[in-house]
Amino acid sequence: MMEYKFVDNEIQIKDRTSELRLLFEVSQALNGATSEMADHLDEALALMAKYTGMMRGGFYMIAPNGDTVIEATYGMNNTERKRAHYKPGEGVIGRVTATGQAMVVPNVSKEPLFLNRTKARDLKREDISFICVPIFLDGKTIGAISADKLFADPVRMEEDMRLLTILATLIARAVGVRRDFSARHQAMLEENRRLQAILNHNFKFGQLVGQSRALGNILEEVAQVSATNVTVLIRGESGTGKEMIAGLIHANSLRSGQPFIKVNCAALPEGLVESELFGHERGAFTGAVSGRKGRFEMAHGGTLFLDEVGDMSLTTQAKLLRVLQEKEFERLGGGETIKVDVRLVAATNRDLEKMAEEGLFRMDLYYRLSVFPLSLPPLRKRVEDIMELAENFAKKFSPDQDKPIRISSEAYKLLRAYEWPGNIRELENIVERAAVLCGPEGLIEARHLPVWLQGRQDEKETKTLYEAVAALEKRLIGEALEATGGHVTQAAERLGLTERKMSLRMTKYNIDFRTFRVKR
Repeated sequence: MMEYKFVDNEIQIKDRTSELRLLFEVSQALNGATSEMADHLDEALALMAKYTGMMRGGFYMIAPNGDTVIEATYGMNNTERKRAHYKPGEGVIGRVTATGQAMVVPNVSKEPLFLNRTKARDLKREDISFICVPIFLDGKTIGAISADKLFADPVRMEEDMRLLTILATLIARAVGVRRDFSARHQAMLEENRRLQAILNHNFKFGQLVGQSRALGNILEEVAQVSATNVTVLIRGESGTGKEMIAGLIHANSLRSGQPFIKVNCAALPEGLVESELFGHERGAFTGAVSGRKGRFEMAHGGTLFLDEVGDMSLTTQAKLLRVLQEKEFERLGGGETIKVDVRLVAATNRDLEKMAEEGLFRMDLYYRLSVFPLSLPPLRKRVEDIMELAENFAKKFSPDQDKPIRISSEAYKLLRAYEWPGNIRELENIVERAAVLCGPEGLIEARHLPVWLQGRQDEKETKTLYEAVAALEKRLIGEALEATGGHVTQAAERLGLTERKMSLRMTKYNIDFRTFRVKR
């Protein structure tokens, strides 16, 4: 075991008052460490030298790659500082940060583990002791602090290590504050960036209406994804505005000047889906008297929107997957490979995950489509937007645009209380019909809304069993007439009633079949 000699010629902390003064001033120096941390650490090291006689000092941090690098020093020039870099376990400093154990070297010239990497010391001429203690934050070693001192006796070395450990705790707290501040600041910058993307005058909102947080969240995500080229899968119930969101993504993308091509997969017969998507050559099938470009070719350079993508056959899904992977395809009946540059936005109201489990939808295609999934909230989750949407539709359907149709408070209550299974599209249809019924008065009242919608409100306000049954009967009659376009005989059949009984009940509830035959 190596023997050490100690020379008691260092400047000591003379009394407890001096030690407390040092800790107070270091705390004050680190208190402002929400700005440049290194400047405050340099000041803290200088205070240590002033009060303890430290010749040199260093503050080290563990870098993301695991190496230990110097952050602040005292008594070293820039050249010496640049050399202070240690691999895990390398030298005294690397050992301390790797193990989390403090080390005391009474004489650095006799310690093989001391590398003198900085070349700041003349080991042949200087009798130096070296102390290095770890810095812990949240139970993990994040760095170390070191001090060079002239030879000291064991008791004084132990006192110095105790003081250095206290200072390491103060520094750890300052680093923690700095990291928390930085994380909060970064989160604020990110939130600001996202909101600016939405509020920026270059962001086109299209016909989106509403102030709800649910809509705001969607707009934030749309703002993020629009500037990219990734594939987007829009999920949501029918009538929630999936096509509008797809158009918004395209309008705010780098492809906005290029085509935006839409395909409703559910509206196309199975035999025509492939031809619509990929095109066909002359004679490819009966009736193909000439060649025709498919929607992928039409959308070259732009965006292709595939609505109701869950209605595709497995055969078409396989071909779509190939286009997404290879960016190429062949027309139906053709052999030429056509390369395309198309961004794909898909939409569905179906449970694709369940369909994949049942073998009705390819799982690999699902993963390709849902690179960036967007889930649109139903209207019942956007209750605060109903009035603004209704007013927007009322203005749209006003015969005189300078004098928009108004909505009464009673009608608004009914609209707000309804669950809206058909979402925004259903609201638009109801307001359009009410705009026709309200006539020149220009005021939509409760009586202009569908009878079945009024019946739902009646059900909520009933107090007796008789009233509840009557309200339910009124609603069911209204729903049947709505479904049949005001055809009394068909509505009666749906309800299991004779036409006579149906007419009697309609008279009882003052229901006019003609209100259900308004052209939309």
